[in-house]
Amino acid sequence: MAKDIREQLTEIKPEQSIELLKELHILTRDGKINQDSRRKLKQVYHLYQFILPLMQDVVLQNDGKLVLVDHGAGKSYLGFILYDLFIKSISDALVIGIESRTELVQKSRELSDKLGFSNGMKFFNMLVEEALTSPKIPYRVDIVTALHACDTATDDALKFGLTKKAKYIVLIPCCQAEVASVLRRDKGSVLGKTSFSELWRHPIHTREFGSHLTNVLRCLQLEAMGYQVTVTELVGWEHSMKNELIIAKNIGQCRKSSRARQIEILESYHLGALKERFAYDI
Repeated sequence: MAKDIREQLTEIKPEQSIELLKELHILTRDGKINQDSRRKLKQVYHLYQFILPLMQDVVLQNDGKLVLVDHGAGKSYLGFILYDLFIKSISDALVIGIESRTELVQKSRELSDKLGFSNGMKFFNMLVEEALTSPKIPYRVDIVTALHACDTATDDALKFGLTKKAKYIVLIPCCQAEVASVLRRDKGSVLGKTSFSELWRHPIHTREFGSHLTNVLRCLQLEAMGYQVTVTELVGWEHSMKNELIIAKNIGQCRKSSRARQIEILESYHLGALKERFAYDI
């Protein structure tokens, strides 16, 4: 049955568990896949290709050990795919899913048990802030991921990774309204005083510019804390508008210029109130 499905659906990787894809509802019970699920699978596989060399590097550098923490895990699509395709082959590896919705954590635990993944996968019902001090989370974390963690959850995951001094931090930012709300709030006192205010004069520009500015500040924060940053797109715009991928590698070289530019941006765009959110030291 599984062999027949693989022959029909060539986009499924040979080593991928068909049962897992069915449990994640990417495949139907009879092995069919709809367009939405095909798009979701393509995105996850594409992300896997970015994360695979990072995992391989960690395993090589850590004598076969790997701890990956996925924040805002949701149904843990990413964690399960990474574990099934690569991590389960590593004897001393652990994937931890952090999610605030109790029912999703429970379902992930049940699925992990059903597939025989429970030795290498753990799921916790907690906020990112709790994860920072929880004894359930290992002291050493190698890779931190946050896939479409909404609003400020991406920033919380970023802070977690920086606090843990993770080797790699991988972010796919989702909607973030905090910067846009401050821009919108202070628009009346700023408009007309500088030509740069035209960048967010119209409501749709306020939202989009706020989102862009947020990711710029995140990248500068990573550089200021000693990370080398790469920004690219996960998939084409025809598949998702939320396709920005930020990959950061800890090289231990903090950049004072990045911190200075952060502060300058915050001041220039009247975002000083958000300094503790985006320009902090640990």
